[in-house]
Amino acid sequence: MNLQSRIKLYSSSLVLFLVASTFGQSIKKSDQRTPANYVLNQMEAKAFTIVANGKSTSIYVDPKDWKGVIRAAKDLGDDTRKVTGIASPVFENGKPEKNSIVVGTIGRSSIIDKLIATKKIDVSSIKGKWESFLIQTVDGQLVIAGSDKRGTIYGIYDISEKIGVSPWYFWADVPAKKAKELYIKAGKYFQDSPKVKYRGIFINDEEPSFAQWARGAYGGINSKMYATMFELLLRLKANYLWPAMWGKSFNEDDPLNPVVADEYGIVMGTSHHEPMMRSQKEYTDRKKEIGEWNFETNEKNISQFFYDGLERNKNFDNLITIGMRGEGDVAMGEGDDLKNIQTLQNVIKKQREIIQKVYNDTPENHPQVWAIFTEVQRYYDAGLKVPDDVILLFCDNNWGQIRRTYPEKEKVKNRIGGGGLYYHIDMNGGPWNDRWINTTTIPKLQEQFNLAYQSGLDKLWIVNVGDLKPKELPIDFIMHFAWNPDAIPANKTLDYTIDWASKIFGKENAVEVADIVSKYAKYNLWRKPEVQVANVFSIVNNHESDSVLQLWRAVADKADQLKSKIPADAQDAYYQLVLYPAKASAGVAEMYLASDKNMLFAKQGRVSANDFYKRTQELFEEDKKLSDYYNTIMSNGKWKNMMSDVHMEYKMWSMPKSNVIPQIKEVTPLSEPTMGVAIEGSELSWPNTTDKAILPVFDGLAKSSYYIDVYNRGLGKFEFTAKANKTWIKLSQSKGTVEKETRIEVAIDWNALADGTFDGLIEISQGNKTIPVQLNVVKTAAPKINEPYFGSLTGEFSIPSSKYNASVPGKFAKWVTLTDLGRSDASMGISPVTAPSATPESAPRLEYKVLLSKKGKATVCLGMLPTQDINPARGLRIAVALDNQTPVIIDARKGLVDTFGEYTPSNLAHSKVLKPLPPLNKDIYLNGNAKQRRSEVFDNLRWLDTELQVDEPGIHTLKVYMIDPEVVLEKIVVNPDNAHSSYFGPIPMQHNVK
Repeated sequence: MNLQSRIKLYSSSLVLFLVASTFGQSIKKSDQRTPANYVLNQMEAKAFTIVANGKSTSIYVDPKDWKGVIRAAKDLGDDTRKVTGIASPVFENGKPEKNSIVVGTIGRSSIIDKLIATKKIDVSSIKGKWESFLIQTVDGQLVIAGSDKRGTIYGIYDISEKIGVSPWYFWADVPAKKAKELYIKAGKYFQDSPKVKYRGIFINDEEPSFAQWARGAYGGINSKMYATMFELLLRLKANYLWPAMWGKSFNEDDPLNPVVADEYGIVMGTSHHEPMMRSQKEYTDRKKEIGEWNFETNEKNISQFFYDGLERNKNFDNLITIGMRGEGDVAMGEGDDLKNIQTLQNVIKKQREIIQKVYNDTPENHPQVWAIFTEVQRYYDAGLKVPDDVILLFCDNNWGQIRRTYPEKEKVKNRIGGGGLYYHIDMNGGPWNDRWINTTTIPKLQEQFNLAYQSGLDKLWIVNVGDLKPKELPIDFIMHFAWNPDAIPANKTLDYTIDWASKIFGKENAVEVADIVSKYAKYNLWRKPEVQVANVFSIVNNHESDSVLQLWRAVADKADQLKSKIPADAQDAYYQLVLYPAKASAGVAEMYLASDKNMLFAKQGRVSANDFYKRTQELFEEDKKLSDYYNTIMSNGKWKNMMSDVHMEYKMWSMPKSNVIPQIKEVTPLSEPTMGVAIEGSELSWPNTTDKAILPVFDGLAKSSYYIDVYNRGLGKFEFTAKANKTWIKLSQSKGTVEKETRIEVAIDWNALADGTFDGLIEISQGNKTIPVQLNVVKTAAPKINEPYFGSLTGEFSIPSSKYNASVPGKFAKWVTLTDLGRSDASMGISPVTAPSATPESAPRLEYKVLLSKKGKATVCLGMLPTQDINPARGLRIAVALDNQTPVIIDARKGLVDTFGEYTPSNLAHSKVLKPLPPLNKDIYLNGNAKQRRSEVFDNLRWLDTELQVDEPGIHTLKVYMIDPEVVLEKIVVNPDNAHSSYFGPIPMQHNVK
């Protein structure tokens, strides 16, 4: 379904949703979110009045309730002011008056407990539950009752969001939706507990941007700054934080930090390599006193260090990280895994003893998490034992692909602690950085987090968000998704994005905003800005470079055009959430495309190379201007320094000292006008080479056409002529005057040709200088088939995975379309993702009708999303077959080293379909392997290939079978033409489409 069709469907479904999910109606238990329309802007029967006729209702809260609840109640009072201009007064004592808002926590609020005792409210649906709340109109009062501290706070903020105050009002300057009157629809609603128990973010890689901003705005990364972050998390219904840790200590830099966190209601933790509530900086500050970070040789001092940290924080709400890595977030020990495993077992045993001692209670009653990060994954696979009550925190590969689903052995024993996921939408480290801008799409997040959740990783989701800004959209999605993953299936990701945009920029702009933010992130996935290098996209094959440029310019232009429609008070929010990431990403992408053309054209001697020289410089300056506006003018300088990350011309993974313009070269024109010729499909130019100029083969099935560029290598102008030796060769121009360059389109009059192969010659002349260009043509009768099919007469063609002829369900699973996932329009995944592995006989399969023009071997390349080896005992398998031949099973990860976040170039033998790229510095590769810069990490695609036997030319059925359920298929390329390679491969062309 295309975007416009989905938008129409969204508009219809939204209306139905608003009508069906009224506040007073009961809803399905699986729907965890409160209804969208229980707040009204005009009075209706029995509605509760918040603000009307210039007056606002009062809010009452028990002074003995949690401080965080009282504080949130005051926020609600101020939120009514943000919307209507009239604040609701908050009273912490006294008997609630009639027509007031009553806020409180069960068992903590005498007001709420009295309502329960007098049977005014029934809290049986939430009592004793985790973070649940009830909202109900009772005897003219609006009651917000929470099962616990955060349950009450979430209920308060749910109303704040519904009246029109975005969770992002501070962190993205989203203006409140103005209204003169506010009412709550009469009725009762309860919010069930979240599906993922702990949901939070990790502030990381915070220098230079985040830290410089905080020092300028707050004097440091301190409790005043963190208070704004705690509030954001609570408004997003999140509850957990790993604080900034680059040379920072949350508990010691500002002793009020943990106090404020606890008062707000945020559960605090520490990162994967900072155990027992101690930051890395706390150790480095005491290194001389404590001694080496080696538990085997320094157990006494390190244990005391652990004890002191936990003792200090014992009265706060903590989720304690246990375990131990080497100093500086590296592997522990001398490299002997068995020895390290034993040491780690001893570490955990000692840490549990410390927990027992500090709390004078069994460790099982104090939540702990053990991060299975990088090399620790090996230790776990090798049998490292962790107490059953500890949350096993599995991780992604640092680049957004989870490394393990919840292991079956943990499900079988029903591990009490359960499993969680640590996931990156920001990365500082090998093989490359991903920090500057949002490069994560909502469809990708849905696919990966759904895979985690469905497998059982549901106790904790912690997301590395870097500086927090500009990752607002993915943070918002993940926190919403964590509350109830079932509420946002793969086919509803666009609906979510439109709804997000609607809340911020209004329904009238929501569809366009959603399109922009979806596209810029998707295009960044082709090559993330820090991974942009020379010659990624082909200039001469498949019009690839020009097509990429057009797409980037379209999204940037749309963002520019929409700006004038955005209300004045939302302009700052629009710049940081939409305009800046779209235009800045597009600018960096175009800058590399321009520098590529400059360098190629300079090599060819084109005077037009200087145009791209200047364009590259302009884009480099524009990038600085965009960031300067963000840092100094936007929001009156509120976010000064927040956009300071260096994001171009990386030579290795670590951030360069400054942005550097890509390599460009200025051309000195010859003294007189001189003709040069370049052709599609070749980077050579004539007369600079002795090679023959031969255009790619013209395919009668695809109705191919190609171009010839005639360009000037000198000053002035020249005239040229173009002449073909066959009447069926059609040229877009036969003569012309060239100052810089002109393009001749070469087409074929197919009606003038019989079936067969043909050749021809085109002569391009300037005066007495002539350059011959050869061409070859193949034509045959179209196959007699009533179905759409893919194929070519030259051998090479590609198939989008979603353009199948048939999808045949298997015994336990089926293929489903995952819209907008991957680099193209859609990918094909499996539902359910927890289905058992299958044999080809019982597996779901996709069937594609293909024309194979030659007898013999056909190479089939499968473009897969780079799913990790999530079940190493089994592999990650898919099968392919032609017609009724025996399927060939391919293991996507067989023979590959699990690199644990580092990088080994994988499937180099299978990357012929893609354009080879120049080597990187070898220090970013394991074992110094620097053959290519092609990788599944950089490309967000893994290529697998096999050869199938073609007994006879003609129409065949290509079949793709699921063997393991986590595979996601994006694209198929058949018989790649390595002489004309490109990043995306051949342009898909389906024939016989009616």
